[in-house]
Amino acid sequence: MFRLLEKDGAARRGELQTRHGTVQTPIFMPVGTQATVKGLTPAQVEEVGAQIILGNTYHLNLRPGSELVRDMGGLHKFMHWDGPILTDSGGFQVFSLSELRKVTEAGIEFRSHLDGRKLFLNPESCYRIQANLGSDIAMVLDECPPYPCERSACQGAVERTVRWAGEFLQHAKEDGFLERGHHVFAILQGSGYEDLRQSCGLALAEMDFPGYAVGGVSVGEPEEEMLRQVAACAPVMPEGKPRYVMGVGTPPQLLRMIALGMDMFDCVMPTRLARHANAFTPSGTINLKNERFRDDPRPIMESENYTCRNFSRAYLRHLVMAKELLASTLLSLHNVHFFLDLMAQARAHIEAGDFDSWSRAWIQRYESGNAGE
Repeated sequence: MFRLLEKDGAARRGELQTRHGTVQTPIFMPVGTQATVKGLTPAQVEEVGAQIILGNTYHLNLRPGSELVRDMGGLHKFMHWDGPILTDSGGFQVFSLSELRKVTEAGIEFRSHLDGRKLFLNPESCYRIQANLGSDIAMVLDECPPYPCERSACQGAVERTVRWAGEFLQHAKEDGFLERGHHVFAILQGSGYEDLRQSCGLALAEMDFPGYAVGGVSVGEPEEEMLRQVAACAPVMPEGKPRYVMGVGTPPQLLRMIALGMDMFDCVMPTRLARHANAFTPSGTINLKNERFRDDPRPIMESENYTCRNFSRAYLRHLVMAKELLASTLLSLHNVHFFLDLMAQARAHIEAGDFDSWSRAWIQRYESGNAGE
């Protein structure tokens, strides 16, 4: 169940109830690809304010296998995470393995990137995998067209996405998945064609899914085009349902998408950049390999997270240069907290009615490029 609590322009403040707790939106979801948010314990992920995390259906089904996870009590118990979990359909990973897969009307034939095994993913198997995992929010199987994409090919992908979504939802209903309190989100596709995205959204809205997502963005297109496609989707996404933009983005992108009426986001960026010595600040990112931080006594920024409360830039740089594993953990803690705290600020400013002016000023500061000074 989703409740829309406040609106400030198009920006929305809501609550999404799940079997494992209520999620306050707008929200960022840390990515736990292999049943772990890289470099962090579940307790640390909870400590920095994560309300919901994302698991990767494709990878978890290949290793260790969804049946094993089911037999171990489900993904929550397996990874010792008590909060909500959203699992993607695996469709994007299959899309990214373009040389290893073949799309048919019935589903997707592909080879495992681990051992070359031939596998087949269709709406029913996609549902069964996520049911085995025990996902709070399961994503339908979709076909993510590339960018750029010929219109005829994109049209075919959209038609399959809509048809597969209906089949997925039917399997979930027949199995009692929704009755047991789980959610199923549909995915709007259409590459760079606004009319195809809108027709896709209208067809999916008629099926009355618990939630809707924008897919197929941040796949190589310019940022301006990405925002244009998200804006095109917003009018056809039901007002009273959560809206999720998959696989994005930078802090300014998140704020711009909230301004377009979006509620949920995920991205590997916070932990991936942490593993490459990058830390987020309100004035942009800093790279702690830089010599100027060798004797810098300041924290990354004034913040309540564990890293900033306890460690200097000089110490963090020492860990980075010494290739200590703790560097990735401490920087991941900071970066994930940075994203989650930004969402908390966004929620507060939507409630206060000044989201537009606040977000514009925040973005201007971030993009000014004065980080580390």
